[in-house]
Amino acid sequence: RHAGDAAAIPDVARTIMVVGGGVTGMTAALEGARSGHDVLLVERSDRLGGWSAKWSARMPHRPPYRGVEENDLAALIEEVEANDRITVMTDTLVAKTAGAPGRFEVTLARGGSEQTERIGAIVVATGWRPYDASKLGHLGYGASPDVVTGVELEEMLAQMNGAGLKRKSDGKAPKYVAFIQCAGSRDPEHLPYCSSVCCGVSIKQALQIKRADPDASVYILYEELRTPGTAEEFYREAQEAGVIFMKGKVRSVDGSLKVLYEDELLGKEIPMEGLDMVVLATGMVPNSTNPDVSLPEDVPEEVKERAEAQLHDDINPVSPIPVAGYKSGEAPEPLPHVEHIPEGGPILNLQYRQGPHIPILADGFSDSHYICFPYETRRTGIYTAGPVRRPMDMAESAEDAAGAVLKAIQAIEMAGEGISVHPRVGDLSFPKIGHDICTKCRRCTVECPFGAIDEEEDGKPIINFSRCRRCGTCMGACPVRTITFDNYNPQMVSDMISAVNIPDEFAEKPRILVLACENDAYPALDMAGINRHQMDPYMRVIPVRCLGSVTLLWISTALEKGYDGVMLLGCKSGDDYQCHFVKGSGIAKERMSKVGETLKSLMLEEERVQMEEISIADSHRVVDVLNGFGETIKGVGLNPFKGF
Repeated sequence: RHAGDAAAIPDVARTIMVVGGGVTGMTAALEGARSGHDVLLVERSDRLGGWSAKWSARMPHRPPYRGVEENDLAALIEEVEANDRITVMTDTLVAKTAGAPGRFEVTLARGGSEQTERIGAIVVATGWRPYDASKLGHLGYGASPDVVTGVELEEMLAQMNGAGLKRKSDGKAPKYVAFIQCAGSRDPEHLPYCSSVCCGVSIKQALQIKRADPDASVYILYEELRTPGTAEEFYREAQEAGVIFMKGKVRSVDGSLKVLYEDELLGKEIPMEGLDMVVLATGMVPNSTNPDVSLPEDVPEEVKERAEAQLHDDINPVSPIPVAGYKSGEAPEPLPHVEHIPEGGPILNLQYRQGPHIPILADGFSDSHYICFPYETRRTGIYTAGPVRRPMDMAESAEDAAGAVLKAIQAIEMAGEGISVHPRVGDLSFPKIGHDICTKCRRCTVECPFGAIDEEEDGKPIINFSRCRRCGTCMGACPVRTITFDNYNPQMVSDMISAVNIPDEFAEKPRILVLACENDAYPALDMAGINRHQMDPYMRVIPVRCLGSVTLLWISTALEKGYDGVMLLGCKSGDDYQCHFVKGSGIAKERMSKVGETLKSLMLEEERVQMEEISIADSHRVVDVLNGFGETIKGVGLNPFKGF
């Protein structure tokens, strides 16, 4: 289709593919089937169940939220395998994924052969793996067979068969057991985040040990204990059962199982001796890549370097790093745009210009707007659920699966109607590219947060409409302003800027232009008005889809027309961003960092153009920000171009 054609996709595929056959994946498959969709459940191992199949029991997830509950995974597997709408494919990998919502073409590799399926939407539920405990030598792992991880203990508990827990070293029942929480977690050298589930799992395992041997002494050493909501009852049950909780940071564990920890209450280091077993509660590492598949050998080294730099925000996304080997003065090809190339192979092997991986955050979890759109990835029609998104237990994972499937169904329905996926739900506009003046600079391809722009062999950008979310970042990126929307384009906003009456230089009434993001900043301004906050009367506000859509033309137009200052209000950027379009505010900040040099060349003060990040809840702050900017403009004086 050509740009601007909002017709529905004919013969939209309605099958949902779920990748991963653990608790999350199986629950997602069942929810999809119950909604009336055919489901293709793909699992890379030879059986369903994932890690949960090895668990001896599970934490309570039903009222009164006390007592260790039976692992009911077998019943879930049986229900999945008996459902006529679910096709289970084990020993299967996704070799290739192309297309878009409603028309994905997925190639599956199984037993040396390949088959291609038409898929409407995809749910990635590839789960997690435990942190490599061999890296935790300071906690005694490897120094004694009786220093085990929580996962290893779980398998030992599953094999008790009523005989009680046995030590690995001598087969004797341990009488003194210490659990060490945050083993590698919340540690910049290992896992900087909290895996949250570990505390509940350790409490469950401690209760199992106490029930098997009431005379056993069980200690849980923790820095911070996470038992929110209903898990608080489980924590109380463990206290009542005699499990001893000790707050402190473990410094070391040696081969004799001597634990040295810094007691938080006593304020000094305390040795624990005479232990029979030490259990390390290691964290959860998301399977955002396939750890059993190595990186393709043909990935250029410079691409790996660029990806690693981009992961840490060390490069300018507006100016792709050039490939070495070009003659002086020759325009280099930009490198293939890959958000991050982590260890392991891609889960879906996306055939996207932006690379084969689903974009991930620095810690490996899938990248999504955690506040507003938690299941969405930056690849429209592909949703994540379960521990690949954030650490979760079995109950949380099942609930998360249901949410992801609902989003997958929404993507299919919207693709069928030819309308966009939120945050611009129902938007029928599409970006148009004037190829007659396009310079093929590829900035739109590189900057698009959602991989919606591909390129033909000659470098001509092509919009993939079903992937597009209408943020306008491509429009703001285009240096020749040839990307437009029917209902949002550079000329339209320029006309709005020009339509404002600008008092002459003798009136001493400044005019300040505010370009406010419609998702956070503009609602914050609305709330400020509802709450009767007083704003500088010289402000004139124009809403924009996203700060990523702001073109420098609007800044220059405003200054040429006599505006005395321009303020850009957008969402929070960075690792904990709140930008509804993920990268829009970050890209705008990068662009605006270059404005100061232009202003200097025009003999204008840098203070005349500023950007602020505003949360939707900042109605109390946004007025102070704008009024403060107004005072700054009054201080630097009126625009000298006024009246020209």
